[in-house]
Amino acid sequence: MNGKVVVSQLGARMHYAVPRIFASEGRLAHFYTDICATKGWPRLVTSFPTAMFPAPVKRLAGRRPNGVPTNLTTVFSSFGLRSVVRHMQAKNVIEETSHAIWAGSLFSQMVARNGFHGAAGLYAFSGDALEQMQAAKQRGMWTALEQMIAPRNVVETLVAREKERFPDWAATSPHNHHAEIFADREKAEWALADVIVCPSEFVRKNVIAEGGAADRCVLVPYGVNPSFKIDRTPRMPGPLRVLTVGEVGLRKGSPYVAEAARLVGGAARFRMVGRPAIPGEIAQRISQWVELRGSVPRSQVADEFRWADVFLLPSICEGSATAVYEALAAGLPVITTENTGSVVRDGIEGFVVPVCDAPAIALAIEQLGANDGLRTLMSANALRRAQDFTVDAYGKRLLAALPVSGPHRSDSREDLAPLQDRQAC
Repeated sequence: MNGKVVVSQLGARMHYAVPRIFASEGRLAHFYTDICATKGWPRLVTSFPTAMFPAPVKRLAGRRPNGVPTNLTTVFSSFGLRSVVRHMQAKNVIEETSHAIWAGSLFSQMVARNGFHGAAGLYAFSGDALEQMQAAKQRGMWTALEQMIAPRNVVETLVAREKERFPDWAATSPHNHHAEIFADREKAEWALADVIVCPSEFVRKNVIAEGGAADRCVLVPYGVNPSFKIDRTPRMPGPLRVLTVGEVGLRKGSPYVAEAARLVGGAARFRMVGRPAIPGEIAQRISQWVELRGSVPRSQVADEFRWADVFLLPSICEGSATAVYEALAAGLPVITTENTGSVVRDGIEGFVVPVCDAPAIALAIEQLGANDGLRTLMSANALRRAQDFTVDAYGKRLLAALPVSGPHRSDSREDLAPLQDRQAC
């Protein structure tokens, strides 16, 4: 790929994999982010033992874009701090969506104002990219947009169905008109993008269904390099140990985990690791079938994978869940859904079951519990599959999917400026 690239990214997504990939290839013109522990006043956090800090500060200390030169990095630390505070104050999904629009549009405007450092292209993330993409196109740059999860309209539709099925799992709320504004931002970004990077076929087909150009949607699965190595030993007698990692709530398919646990009974032990986003009475009810561990420090996640015999994630809607990649690297057979956007192949590394189907989950668990040979084979297959989805392999796929030089097309599409007048505050 000729020319250099500006990468803009809110947060520490995938441990800053994208800017690190471009930096390692000498292709990074500049990196913009909100806040990290290697630039500006947040560097002071690293001068003290992190054990003395509350959880949010510990997370900040972990935001280290290693491999990305600090002289090529611009942070907006004051904005980042303000954004964190605003997000913590959000009381429901409506306020969270309003915050996402505010943060994404303001961040994007700051990137555009600070310039593109002579780059040939811009790589940005959906919802946070519109204004900077408009500025980049005016300068004749190519633009790549990563669609991290299925389009917002799809997320809203799928989660709304789950709320109808399980009304006691989520508080009732009025119509979220901010979701429509967010969806409009996504569509405007697709119209400007030369490449729409989709981490899974589930995301790709839904972007196309919502109006994204099929010829500009490229499939680029993620990759992870887990910091742990787990040597699998023969399973001890007793119930099969089934692990789920991720927020406990409707989008992750948590009701189906609980129902599968009830159906399987004593033949398996179920454990859910992740922040509970459910009412206390629901947590108490499902605790009779599932052990709710809550959030655990990143350093302890390896212990959870080591405990497990099987990994389960029956999500309703994802992009491409990184927890599944880690489970494969840990040598765990995986039970998941198409909507999780995983690279698991049905019957090889595990089972891809229909979405919203607790009996199918229970059947897959029973098969793995009753057949040591099948489970051992799928475990070996999982380890082999993980070798194809490292960060290095992800970087090669990503670079190969992007323009070689210059924009793919000369038009800048329709004037999308009026959309900015609809931003929420």
